[in-house]
Amino acid sequence: MISQQKIKKLTVIGVGLIGGSFARAVRSAGMVDHITGCGRNSDNLKKAIQLGVIDDYSLDIENAVKDADLIFIATPVGSFKSILTQVKSSMKEGAIITDAGSTKFSVIEAAKAVFNKVPPNFIPGHPIAGTENSGVEASFSKLYQDHRVILTPVKETDPTVLEQVSKLWESTGAQVVQMEAKHHDLVLAATSHLPHLLAFSLVNTLTTLDEKQEIFENAAGGFRDFTRIASSDPSMWQDICLANKDALLEHLDHFTDDLQKLRKALECDDSQFLKDVFIRAKQSRDDFSK
Repeated sequence: MISQQKIKKLTVIGVGLIGGSFARAVRSAGMVDHITGCGRNSDNLKKAIQLGVIDDYSLDIENAVKDADLIFIATPVGSFKSILTQVKSSMKEGAIITDAGSTKFSVIEAAKAVFNKVPPNFIPGHPIAGTENSGVEASFSKLYQDHRVILTPVKETDPTVLEQVSKLWESTGAQVVQMEAKHHDLVLAATSHLPHLLAFSLVNTLTTLDEKQEIFENAAGGFRDFTRIASSDPSMWQDICLANKDALLEHLDHFTDDLQKLRKALECDDSQFLKDVFIRAKQSRDDFSK
């Protein structure tokens, strides 16, 4: 088990922006003695060593986790079942598993499929932080500073382990909250998954137009702000959208209905409807930004 002061060995599976930033943050906080990285790309892992993010690495999950006190999984959620299967075969007794997956119900279901039930030492988590950049070069120790981390414990969760993981995240400067997994997925579908879907879709639509070169050459700050997240990792977001498709479809249907109302207002020159929508949206955005 982890002492409250320090982790003897941390294994990070997926040493990119999220996993690399977690490694940097807990090291900066003095919460870890040794960090092992694991992934499929040896060049990326060698770079992580050069940057001081990890101390050593393995391309083999079973080897990487065999003596780890805490295992942090920061890979696309579609890979979790396969990863947990390999973790299960070689993790030591008492090791803690946690993750950074953007969907939580699918992660919990993967754990159930592998372990037959959610292990008491498995703490599903999701840091609400990130950038449009990817790779270990994009990682930095303050990524989680003043950001929320949502933990979604289940009835089998060991309260002591939950507290340990909470304190570890707090050491990175994060604010830790708890939430039921399905509710997490519904909320994040609205605030994160739908915006990414819309950003990808808009850029894709404009790319198919004959005037695309002129459109992109004359794009102003508003376009860059709205579409920034379309530079995110496509494979990761493919997995997220499919893993959370029910909640995402619910919000997408609602948005589509509202979009049709805006189209009708434009078609009918209904300036008051447009203004009312814009006023409500501005007020909500301003309140959120305070």
